[in-house]
Amino acid sequence: MFTDREIKVVRETWEMASTDPDAAASLFYGKLFEAAPDVKPLFTADMTDQGRKLMQMIGIAVNNMDRIEQIVPALIELGERHDDYGAQDAHYPVVGEVLIDTLRAALGDAFFTEEAEQAWARTYSAVASVMLSR
Repeated sequence: MFTDREIKVVRETWEMASTDPDAAASLFYGKLFEAAPDVKPLFTADMTDQGRKLMQMIGIAVNNMDRIEQIVPALIELGERHDDYGAQDAHYPVVGEVLIDTLRAALGDAFFTEEAEQAWARTYSAVASVMLSR
C-alpha cells in the first residue's frame, strides 16, 4: 500500500514531530478548533488526555504502515467511536488538513518537504478511509 520511501519519510518526520507529544497535540487541537470551531463541543474529556490518545493512535498507525491490515479492526472501531462522539464524515478532510498544517508548523519547511506532505496525505487518507468504512 505504501512505498518503502513513504514509510521512511513518515516515520522520520513523526519521530521529530512527536518529541514533545503534549505540545504537538496542543498545537493540533488549537489548529483544529480554529479551522472547525463546530467540533470543539464534541471534546468533553480532558484535552491533555485526549491529546495523548491522539498521539498514541497516530504513532500506532505510523509504526504499522508496513502492515496496515493488522490495525484495520482497531481503525474501524475508532471510526465507530467517533460516530458515537458526534463526528461527521465532513470533519475528516478538515482533520487531515489540520494534521498537515500541524506537521508543517512543528517541523518547518526544511524537514516537512513536499515529499513528506504527500506521504502524510496518503497515510492520513488511508487511515481515514478505513475509519469511514465502519
